[in-house]
Amino acid sequence: MAGMTRPNVGLIAARQSKESFAVLATNCVCTHKIVTVYDRSFLFPLYTYPNDSQSEKRLTTFDTRSANLSAKFVHRVSALLGVRWTCDGSGDLLHTIGPEDIFHYSYAVFYSPAYRSRYAEFLKIDFPRLPLTGNVELFRTLTRLGGELVALHLLESLKLEKPLTTYTGPANPEVEKISYARDTVWLDKAQTRGFRGVPEAVWSFHIGGYQVCDKWLKDRKGRTLSKEDIAHYHKIVVALSETIRLMKEIDEVIEKHGGWPGAFRGTPAN
Repeated sequence: MAGMTRPNVGLIAARQSKESFAVLATNCVCTHKIVTVYDRSFLFPLYTYPNDSQSEKRLTTFDTRSANLSAKFVHRVSALLGVRWTCDGSGDLLHTIGPEDIFHYSYAVFYSPAYRSRYAEFLKIDFPRLPLTGNVELFRTLTRLGGELVALHLLESLKLEKPLTTYTGPANPEVEKISYARDTVWLDKAQTRGFRGVPEAVWSFHIGGYQVCDKWLKDRKGRTLSKEDIAHYHKIVVALSETIRLMKEIDEVIEKHGGWPGAFRGTPAN
C-alpha cells in the first residue's frame, strides 16, 4: 500500500466473493472492502517503489519505480504481440507496449460481461485470470477501451464535465431518505429535492456488492451536501452510464474477433 502514496495506479480485486465479480481501479490508498461487502479486497499496484533500505542498497533514489510484472509475463506478452517492451508508462501500441497498456487491457477484459458470465464459478473462488491474445488489433482496441474505463473510474475523464443530470432543490440539501422514482434520485421523503435524469440502469448498477448511486448517498445520510458534493454525484452518474456503454462495446469487439475463447490464445496467465 505504501506505493500508492506516490504516482501509481492499482487494481482492487477479491480472491473470493459471495457477490458478483468486480474489480476497480484506484490511484490512492484504500481500505480492505472496496469491491466486496463481506470478503476482503486485495490491491495490486501497477508499480512498486523501493523502500529506504532498498534504496541504499541499490544506490537509487526513493522515486525509482518498477513495473509490478514478472519478466516471464512481460516476455510472453511481447512475444505474442510481436512488440518491444518499454519499462514505464505506455508504448505506441504499434512497435512497443508498456505497463499501463497491460493494465488497461486487463481492465477491459475484466469488465467484459461475457468474461464475467463465462467464468462466473471460477471468479467466486479465486483471483481473476487474464487471458492473453496474439491479435494485435484486438489488444489495441481493448487497451483503448480499458483506458477509457480507468479514466472514468478515477474521475479523470473529460466526459465527466458534461453532466447527464440536473439537481433540483436548495443549494445545500440534507440527505434525509434516498429513493428512486421517475428517473430521479430523491434525497427527502417528500421527493422535493434530488437528481433528475438518472437512467434506471445507472441507478441499479452495482460494483461488487455495492449499488453505487445508492451507497454513495447512504454514506452521507444526515449530512448536508456541498456544491462540490453535488458536482461529484453528477460525475458518478456519467461514469456509470459510460461504464455500461463501454462494457457492451468490449463484448462487441471481442465477438468481432472470434468471441470467447477464440479471440484469445494461450493458457490464461496470472
